[in-house]
Amino acid sequence: MPRPGLHRRVPVRKVLTLVPLLLVAVVAVRHRSVLVEGFGQLRGAEWPWLLAAGGATCLTWVAAAFTRQGAVVQPLPKRRLLVTQFAAGAANHLLPTGLGASAVNLRFMTVCGVPLARSSAALALYLLAESVTRVGLLAVLLVVFPDALRLGGLLPAGLSGPLLGAAVAVLVAAVAALVLVRRLRAAVTGFLRTALGEARSVHTRPARALALWGGSLAFPVLQAAGLAAVGTALGLPVPPTHMALAYLAATVAVALVPTPGGIGSVEAALILALVAAGGPVALATAVVLAYRIITVWVPLVPGALTLGALVRFKVI
Repeated sequence: MPRPGLHRRVPVRKVLTLVPLLLVAVVAVRHRSVLVEGFGQLRGAEWPWLLAAGGATCLTWVAAAFTRQGAVVQPLPKRRLLVTQFAAGAANHLLPTGLGASAVNLRFMTVCGVPLARSSAALALYLLAESVTRVGLLAVLLVVFPDALRLGGLLPAGLSGPLLGAAVAVLVAAVAALVLVRRLRAAVTGFLRTALGEARSVHTRPARALALWGGSLAFPVLQAAGLAAVGTALGLPVPPTHMALAYLAATVAVALVPTPGGIGSVEAALILALVAAGGPVALATAVVLAYRIITVWVPLVPGALTLGALVRFKVI
C-alpha cells in the first residue's frame, strides 16, 4: 500500500505546467519541414505588411476576450480573461480544433465562480455567435463578390458528394440518439433550457450583447485581414477582399475536421481557396505557410508557457 501523504509530495501542478511545452515539441517535430519552409518564405516578404499581420493576430485575442465576456452575464477579470485567450489559442493548436480553447475557457469561468451549467451555456453561446458571424460574413462577401471565388475548386472532383453524405449520416445519428435515449434527451433538454435562459439574460444587457456579437464579427475579420496582409507582403496577385473571402470559405469548409488547431487541413484548404481565387499554386502555398508561421507557430511557445503559468497559479 502507498505510504500516507505520498501523493502530497507529487507536484501535480508543476508537472502539468510542462505538458503544454512537451506537446509543442511533439507538434513541432512532426511539422518541422513546414516550419523550415514557412520561415524561409518570410525572408523575401515586405516586413511592414508582416507586422500588420502580426498586429491583426494579436487583436484576435482581444476580440475573443470581448466575445467571451459578452457570452456570460457575470463580470470576468479583464486582464486574466485576455491572458487566458492567449493561452487558449496555444491549447487550441495542441488539441483537436476548438476543444483546447473551450476546455481552458470553461475551466477559467469555473474558477471565476460561474456555475458549470452557466459556463457551458456561455461556451455554447460563444460558439454559436462565432459560427453565425463567420458564415454570415462569408455569405455577404459571396454576394458582393460573386466571381471572386470558384467554389468548385475548393474540393477535388467527386469529394463533395461523400462529404455531404457523411454530414447527413452524422445528423441522422444525432437525431436518432436524442429520440431513442431518454437520459440523453433529458440532459440535452435541460442544457438547452439553461442556455436559452443565459442567452436571454445576456441580450437584456446592451453592453454584453455588443461585446458578444461585435467580438464575434471582429474575430474572423481580423483573421482574414492577417491572411490578406501576408498575401500582399509576398505579392500574391489576388485582391485583399478576395483573399479574405478565400480565408472564410476555407475555414468554414474545414470547421468539422478534428485535427489539432486545423494543422494540415487548414493549410490545404487555404491553398485550394487562394488558387480558386486566382493565385498561382506556388505563391499561394508560400502565403499560407508564412501566414501559419505568424498566426500559429510564433505564438505557440509563449502561449504554451502562459498556459503552464495559468495552471501553476491556479487561474485555470
